[in-house]
Amino acid sequence: MIFYFSGTGNSKFVASRISKKFGDEVISINKLLKEGGGSTFKSEKPFVFVVPTYAWRIPRVVEDFIQKTSFEGSQKVYVIMTCGEDTQNGIGWARKLFSDKGLELVGFAEVVLPNNYLLMNEPLPDFEEAQMIVRRALPQIDEIGNLIAEGKDFMMVPPHGLKGKLQSSVVNRLFYSLLVKSKGFSVDETCNGCKKCNRICPLNNISIVEEKPIWGRDCTHCMACIARCPKEAIEYKKITNGKTRYQFSNALLKD
Repeated sequence: MIFYFSGTGNSKFVASRISKKFGDEVISINKLLKEGGGSTFKSEKPFVFVVPTYAWRIPRVVEDFIQKTSFEGSQKVYVIMTCGEDTQNGIGWARKLFSDKGLELVGFAEVVLPNNYLLMNEPLPDFEEAQMIVRRALPQIDEIGNLIAEGKDFMMVPPHGLKGKLQSSVVNRLFYSLLVKSKGFSVDETCNGCKKCNRICPLNNISIVEEKPIWGRDCTHCMACIARCPKEAIEYKKITNGKTRYQFSNALLKD
């Protein structure tokens, strides 16, 4: 089973591509969370998780999902973390997370794909740059798929050292406590009330009041609502004004 969590499509794309190598079932954690959360899953093949990197770790909503979910059959796990730059000590925290579940991390890889985090004071890649980043990642993604299909162990991550440990622990905690807020989201006059943001929010955090979205407090900054709004009507404070929205599309794969 291949589980993925994805706000703007990078991790979904990787999960779908590697599934073609060995024909395993692809399961959306977004959908499971939206429908209420964990359950019991059984597989004789190793479990595969494809997730984005949030402050150099697996997103907390995914960690919570894994902790509350039972995994039976195989005791082996592969983790692929998509990222804009690196995962630092994400591997250490992933190993501990699954060890606590009685599962062994036998494969880990970080795959660099276009950055989608709009809330930093830096521009996102334009289409041409995003296309180059995606194409550069394809051989690695295919290699990962082949290795999983062959049942091989792998660790595709550079050494992280003390800096990586600090970023994946101390900085990660600061990121969530100081930055991961939904209070800054709003819509401008171009919002047409399509309700897409409400439908795609994995945490059911967006309500529609008088045809306009209202954000609750349970936000994970997955960027699904702001990046996938068809009118680009959603903003976060003044940080996102005029910024390119990124979401994965098959157009990035075309010549």
